[in-house]
Amino acid sequence: MTTDSTATTVKTSTELGRAARMATPPAAHAGFTADSARMDPIGILERQSVSRVPELVPIRHGRMLASPFTFFRGAAAVMAADLADTPDSGLQVQLCGDAHLSNFGMFASPERRLVFDLNDFDETYPGPWEWDVKRLTASLEVAARCNGFGRKQRRAIQLGTVRAYQEAMTQFAGMHELDVWYAKADVDELKDMLKQQLKKARQKQADKAFAKARSRTSRRAMGKLTSLVDGRRRIVADPPLIVPVSDLLPEGDREAFRNQMTDLLDRYGSSLQADRRTLLEKFEFVDMARKVVGVGSVGTRCWIVLMYGRDAEDPLFLQVKEAQRSVLGEFGGLRSDRSDHVCQGKRVVDGQRLMQAASDIFLGWETAEGMDGVRRDFYIRQLADWKGSAVIEDMVPDALTAYGRLCGWTLARAHARSGDRVAIAEYLGDDTTFAHAIADFSSDYADRNEEDYEAMRAAMRSGRIAVEPDTR
Repeated sequence: MTTDSTATTVKTSTELGRAARMATPPAAHAGFTADSARMDPIGILERQSVSRVPELVPIRHGRMLASPFTFFRGAAAVMAADLADTPDSGLQVQLCGDAHLSNFGMFASPERRLVFDLNDFDETYPGPWEWDVKRLTASLEVAARCNGFGRKQRRAIQLGTVRAYQEAMTQFAGMHELDVWYAKADVDELKDMLKQQLKKARQKQADKAFAKARSRTSRRAMGKLTSLVDGRRRIVADPPLIVPVSDLLPEGDREAFRNQMTDLLDRYGSSLQADRRTLLEKFEFVDMARKVVGVGSVGTRCWIVLMYGRDAEDPLFLQVKEAQRSVLGEFGGLRSDRSDHVCQGKRVVDGQRLMQAASDIFLGWETAEGMDGVRRDFYIRQLADWKGSAVIEDMVPDALTAYGRLCGWTLARAHARSGDRVAIAEYLGDDTTFAHAIADFSSDYADRNEEDYEAMRAAMRSGRIAVEPDTR
């Protein structure tokens, strides 16, 4: 039975969505034109580099220059600055902040189920829900161009993704609070949907990807990343991508830094639930190394830490990753009284827990002093726990269409947990106006991305930026 207060809340949200639709019609999102005051994209990247490890910045540049798609992946700050000048409905949610299609993937839930969800939250921040949608759809357009898809194929992928978001938001608008909270994309349940949308050969590829994800564990990571040295397990150097602490510091400083990191791990346990803190206390520090990860994250300080439970056959690999200020807070134009004062690691973790249907049991945060004496914020999670992602470059149109729809549904579910899903659904309506507008925006933004990519290539040729070839 619906109570009077519930009916009033739904009515208020419905009216809010209608008012937003009148103030900023869905068609207003169509297209993207940069004015003369647009920030220099290379300048934005240079500004980011100031706070990063200097010798790793050229690697970031090299990875971004591999293709227009990898440039897009690393240019979240550039797009954040651009999005600040685009229309929005005024309806806010907790944003991923970097919702491109490679930041969706598979991982294990605490119940040991393989789930599909957003999996990168370095830039999470409150903001207009449209910003995540535009980041996702623009990434699809850029990726589809890199894969050689035609205009009509790209348009169909765009429309399918946005319509999936729209339909899912309408579905969530009619659901009870707990049902929204418990909704998730269980991979075993997704197989039936994929079988209907993919040809038989593509179904087999999907099955292989699911099996590969389940094989990614701390035990497998230990086999790949370590070796026995004088009878003790140590992380193997693969410079500059993996550099053990023993290779970064003189012998006299290693013990002090090791003590700092073990102290960080002890303190970080206070950010976990009590039962998970008890589990963490059963593991002991063994070794650690600096590791280069991703595209946009390259140059931020990231460590991998090997720990043992009952013995050497019971490993746990943790990733300790620096959390800097969100590009949405820095470039996106939004302001928060607390955004510059909170622990940035806590910002990441809070946003991740709010948006994900299930999060890593070891997800937490802490602040620590680095080798240079500067205190920085970090968030911590498992390095490998059934993690898997799609190989976008290998996708054909029908596969990318299905994947885009899945990402659209997943993003709507994440937004529905924190935002006013009734108001957003009312704003979207049930027609295709918003979908066509976003497809137009994504096509225009992909043009701009290609121009920015060429600008970065020119900056490399002129010597303005240093570039190290991608050695992955």
